[in-house]
Amino acid sequence: MDLRQLRYLVALADERHFTRAAAQLHVAQPALSQQIRRLEDEVGLPLVDRTTRRVALTEAGELLVERARRALGEVEAARAELADLAGVRAGRVVVGAMQSLGPLDLSELLAAFHADHPAVDLVVQEEVSDVLLDMVRRDAVELAFVSLVGGAPQDGLEVQPLLTESLVVLLAPGHPLARRARLRMADLAQERFITFREGAGLRRVTIAAAQEAGFEPQIAFETNEVLRARALASRGLGVTVVPESDAGPHGPPVAAIPLHRPALARDVTLVWRRDRRLSPAGRAFLALARTADRTGAPA
Repeated sequence: MDLRQLRYLVALADERHFTRAAAQLHVAQPALSQQIRRLEDEVGLPLVDRTTRRVALTEAGELLVERARRALGEVEAARAELADLAGVRAGRVVVGAMQSLGPLDLSELLAAFHADHPAVDLVVQEEVSDVLLDMVRRDAVELAFVSLVGGAPQDGLEVQPLLTESLVVLLAPGHPLARRARLRMADLAQERFITFREGAGLRRVTIAAAQEAGFEPQIAFETNEVLRARALASRGLGVTVVPESDAGPHGPPVAAIPLHRPALARDVTLVWRRDRRLSPAGRAFLALARTADRTGAPA
């Protein structure tokens, strides 16, 4: 077996789909399928169960993927150590980011990094926080901007808190509660909620606060876009809890009401795997991000 075949198998394990894995690897799907079959022939065991629409790994496949990740990680570490001798002249850094970063402008931070290291390939993958934490742990991304509110597991991770901001409730301007100076979560017990997808920090903290107030929120809509959640609230289709910075004057008209009892907040935190040696490009990006203010402007 060679490194290319191991990379193909790991990509297939991550995507659970031949077409998506081939796209991630920038190869044709038949080439990916051929290499996986060659690998199966070499080890003498089926690695992939092809009887379902979604690709599943066999027990042997899961075992080999776990070993393959370690082997590929060691190769990347060796490359990183060699690259250290030359400095950050090239390379690739994959950064994860949740959809809403509040006042932090990731594009400004990325532009500053690109200006300092124009030969480094920058890749950004957007996902909800829980998915990003898993991607960091399995080395699918080097670093990620996530929210850890509501008890997101931090085991095995290094964390760099970047900012914390208050959460507010968005309602339609004509909503009966829209003229309140502030709201308790209990005041929303009869409302329909617009929430973010499962695994998002905002969803986790909203549901936890509702349960603490004695009710299970009725979820009417799910989205992963703050602007769409705001638009739905503006139309009177439900209420949504968002960071204060997402309740500004730009966008569909809404009433933004502060929460108390409890007051809620959301963090933006940079995370990376504790026992992973970051690539030279990854370390350079981390160093730059650590100097940034809450808007994302690096010092």
